[in-house]
This record gives sequence, C-alpha cells and structure tokens, in this order.
Amino acid sequence: MTGGRPLRSAVLFLLALAAAAAVVFWLQQTLYLRPPADDLTPADGVAAVGAPATRPVRTGGDGAAGAAAPGVPQVDPAWLRRTARAAGLDPTALAAYARAELAAPTGCGLGWTTLAGIGWVESHHGTIGGRTLGADGRPSSEVLGPALDGRGPVAAIPATPATTAYHGDPRWDHAVGPMQFIPTTWETWGADGDGDGDADPHDLDDAALAAARYLCAGGRDLTTGRGWTDAVLSYNRSRAYLDAVHLAATTYAGRPG
Repeated sequence: MTGGRPLRSAVLFLLALAAAAAVVFWLQQTLYLRPPADDLTPADGVAAVGAPATRPVRTGGDGAAGAAAPGVPQVDPAWLRRTARAAGLDPTALAAYARAELAAPTGCGLGWTTLAGIGWVESHHGTIGGRTLGADGRPSSEVLGPALDGRGPVAAIPATPATTAYHGDPRWDHAVGPMQFIPTTWETWGADGDGDGDADPHDLDDAALAAARYLCAGGRDLTTGRGWTDAVLSYNRSRAYLDAVHLAATTYAGRPG
C-alpha cells in the first residue's frame, strides 16, 4: 500500500519516544537538579545534530499559519505546512521552533530540530497527559513539574510571591510550561517569541525563543559535537536526557521536508 512504510516508521518512532519520554520526564524533574556529575563530560560520545533536511524559510507575508507580529520572524506558510506534515509535528509547534531558530543569536547554529527534540522530551510539545496545543501556542492546561521540595533527589527551591505567579504553589517552585523552565531561570532568559507583548513560559512561542537564547548562551557553536552536547547538558545535566533529545532531534532532522 502506498505510504504504508513511512506511516509504520513514524508510528514506531512515536511509540519509542513515548516510552523514553515517560522516563525522561521524571529525570528532567530530578537529575538535572543535582550538582553536575564529575564523570559526565561534554561531547561524551554524542555528535552534533546535523542540519535538518529543510531550514525555515523566512517571508514577509501575513495571514497564514505561522504568521507573527511585526518584528517577529515570519515563516513561509508553504514551508511550514510541508515540513510539519513530513516531520509529524503540529504546525503551531513547528512555527514556534522555526521562529526561534530564525531569531537565535548569529553564529550559534541552532536548528529547529534541536528545539523540537527538547520540546518533545519535556512535554510532547505541550500535549503531554492528553493536553492539546492551542493556536496561540498555549497547552489546554498548564504543564507543571512536581514540587521542588527537596524530597529524594529533587532540589529544595522555595517559592516566592513572584515565582508563585507562574505555578500557583506558595510554598515550592515547579518547572513550568512546555519547555519546563524553573521560574528563576525564566526571569533571566524569558522572551516574547510571538510579539504579543508578554513573555510567558506557558506559551510555546515564548518558551521556544527563551530556550534558544539559553542554549546559545556564551557564544556556543551548536554545529559541533562539543557545543551541542554542552548546550543540552546545560538544560538538563543527565545522560539519559541528552540521549533522548539527541534521538528525537536527529530523527526530526532526517525527515524530508
């Protein structure tokens, strides 16, 4: 049957990632809060994610999927539809990652596929737990990590009145949003990715751009194995997390657009 093999491959890929993500979602709430492991070194057996089969196409047009406010990179609607279909991504999520790539610091070499790999592992692009991703980039209900209350391997991070506004817990902080930012980290790297005047970690458009800024910090070159690995480990210092993001990102990179 025409299209049967690509469909089976896509289904198997999603099933494999779903199993890995169930473990990694827990890991990203725990292991990345531990002090850095002495035996985990940058570029430890991981190559940089290659350039995606297709890069975002910038356009000045409005009024279609992926359009954004003035001053925000516009993604060509035809590229967006074609690439979302090939990658198996919601066009809203892909638009957020593509715009973040276009707005990333010059020379960083960040691809939308790396952001998509992180977005998948962190929250299935905002759809984890049966949620849906709205056209405004916000999940149908907020994605909150567990309380960072110091139990087990989780760090104890008390909430403040300012951070409680992000998650509603007056006692303990939580990682928030589809890219799972801790509120204090968001205060440093938060961004307005869709030009609506509000930097909101619960909005994938904003969170994707913040993640791009964070990954590219310090002049990293993500086209190298060391640069890419160091960037992802800075997001979550766990080898299991690194491998899961690498698997997702390289798979997205290899899908034709």
